[in-house]
Amino acid sequence: MNKLFSIILSFLVLLQSFGLHFDDLVQIDEFVEHAQFHSEQYGDNVIVFISKHYGKLKADHQKEHQEEEQEHEELPFQHQSHTSCLTDFAINTYISEFKAPEFAEFSVATFYYQASTSSLHSKGLFQPPRLS
Repeated sequence: MNKLFSIILSFLVLLQSFGLHFDDLVQIDEFVEHAQFHSEQYGDNVIVFISKHYGKLKADHQKEHQEEEQEHEELPFQHQSHTSCLTDFAINTYISEFKAPEFAEFSVATFYYQASTSSLHSKGLFQPPRLS
């Protein structure tokens, strides 16, 4: 069941990425009926029909056949969709002033613990983790 749901959801995302909606699939019968009407009335083949309703001849066809405007609105793939993506880019202008660390003179090695004399330890930059 999970595989079937995943396949259906993936197919839905694929169709929507192409701009196809469920309404378009429902209106396929209107597409076929209007294509048959154009074939009988004007002698148009499928390629000319698609060009008149979705291609280069669309503007001329709409001007010449105002009476078919209601039928043209019921055809699939007539919707306009727009997707926008807003991206924000911010530059951090904070400048921190780190001073060069000061080191003590080199001393002879001893076999006992000697606390670091670096200024970085005294300013709190290198501190061990604390229990919370």
